[in-house]
Amino acid sequence: MARTPSERGGRNKGRDREDEFVDKLVHINRVAKVVKGGRRFSFAALVVVGDQKGRVGCGSGKAKEVPEAIRKATEQAKREMIRIPLREGRTLHHDVRGRFGAGEVILRAAPPGTGIIAGGPIRAVFETMGVQDVVAKSLGSSNPHNMIKAAFNALSSVRSPRMIAAKRGKKVGDIVSRRDGVKEQG
Repeated sequence: MARTPSERGGRNKGRDREDEFVDKLVHINRVAKVVKGGRRFSFAALVVVGDQKGRVGCGSGKAKEVPEAIRKATEQAKREMIRIPLREGRTLHHDVRGRFGAGEVILRAAPPGTGIIAGGPIRAVFETMGVQDVVAKSLGSSNPHNMIKAAFNALSSVRSPRMIAAKRGKKVGDIVSRRDGVKEQG
């Protein structure tokens, strides 16, 4: 029985890693430049890429043709990926707020079964990141670029109990049990 090149460890080695990423096209903008002979069109693409395990990145690319703009945006998104700690691999650890320009987003952790309650561009971020339960609200600008950058600003400030415990020099149990203790006192 013949094996494929990827099974032999041949030419396909690099492509197996790329296949683990999911990319979503968020927005395409067509720009016209008026010249002597008429109009020249150019395209700008906004793409979000993630591995559905907590890593996500966004990128934008410009070109004379749509597929080339999407390719450039995807490459940039893969270069600029960040890892977000997720609670139980399905939601955020805590509520966060992010701003970029006139765009502002509020991202809230949600109980199991809630689903992704978010609009357009922010929904694409969560779907590629692998979050199943989250509630997001966009305030201010509805520009897709600003919304996504505000979401990334918020997501980059998410901290897991393990990260907080390491920073404070305590055990994870002390941090998590304190969250439960506050509810009992209040």
